[in-house]
Amino acid sequence: MNVKPKVLVVYYTQTGQLRRIVDHVLAPLEGKVDVTYEQLVPVEPFVFPWKKETFYDTMPETVLGRPRGIQPLKVDVNAHFDLVLLAYQPWFLSPSQPTAAFLQSGDAAKLLKGKTVVTLVGGRNMWLNAQETVKQHLDKAGAKLAGNIVLVDKSPNLVSLVTVLRWLFKGKKEASRFLPQGGVQENEIITSKRFAGPLGKALESADWQPLQGELLAMDAVELIPDLILLEDRGIKAFRYWAKFISAKGGPGEASRKPRVSMYRSLLIPGIIVLSPVTIISSLIKKNLKKAELQRKVDYYKGVSLRN
Repeated sequence: MNVKPKVLVVYYTQTGQLRRIVDHVLAPLEGKVDVTYEQLVPVEPFVFPWKKETFYDTMPETVLGRPRGIQPLKVDVNAHFDLVLLAYQPWFLSPSQPTAAFLQSGDAAKLLKGKTVVTLVGGRNMWLNAQETVKQHLDKAGAKLAGNIVLVDKSPNLVSLVTVLRWLFKGKKEASRFLPQGGVQENEIITSKRFAGPLGKALESADWQPLQGELLAMDAVELIPDLILLEDRGIKAFRYWAKFISAKGGPGEASRKPRVSMYRSLLIPGIIVLSPVTIISSLIKKNLKKAELQRKVDYYKGVSLRN
């Protein structure tokens, strides 16, 4: 009697998009693997659509890795799983707070120790810093990251910024007369089932070494060099503002509201200004430091952790 490989899916989603991505990725494996779903649930929910004040006030603790707590896991943290699929969204270029709370928990330390993990990212277009943070937590827990799949909104950067803010604040994902649909494009979600092949093969053979190379051959991670430079600038700015705001108190405190308002008034104009500047910088770097930039692209497409 063959025993089905056991897969644990750990995820958090506000809109349901990430769960749809997970379901499409795993659909071809139905009946071949035993899947357990663990949805992360914040003790105090993040209400969707967001109120603008709450959204911007959530940035400091997200970037500083001080997340709102989550409810206890339902899964037995000592149970055996052949694979843990960790599906998450980046918030402010960092792992979402529920994901961060999970990774920092004692339960995660027990659950992930010695486990093989594949990360599945669903977000706008910048995920590098978030993934580096996740890698660090996985390494600390003694888990082995074997693969990474990234699905992003492929609209131009400023267009995707507008559509994601419309979705976050108004709950409107649908295309309008002048703007495309927000979030990961539908075709990207539907065709993500192609990744089930390499996952199923690795689960059957227990040989995880070739997995990321096979996933990359299927365009599991597509990375625009311009975004490496844009995100590098962005995360430095977020860290500055996160420390500046949090120095005046915790989430929701009146003492920090003026600083949150300052940050809010500068964020969107800053992104609009940085985008063309970064494109120019990227063009220069592509010519003058082509090898260095390519090394960064190769690194971020992989699953190793920089020493």
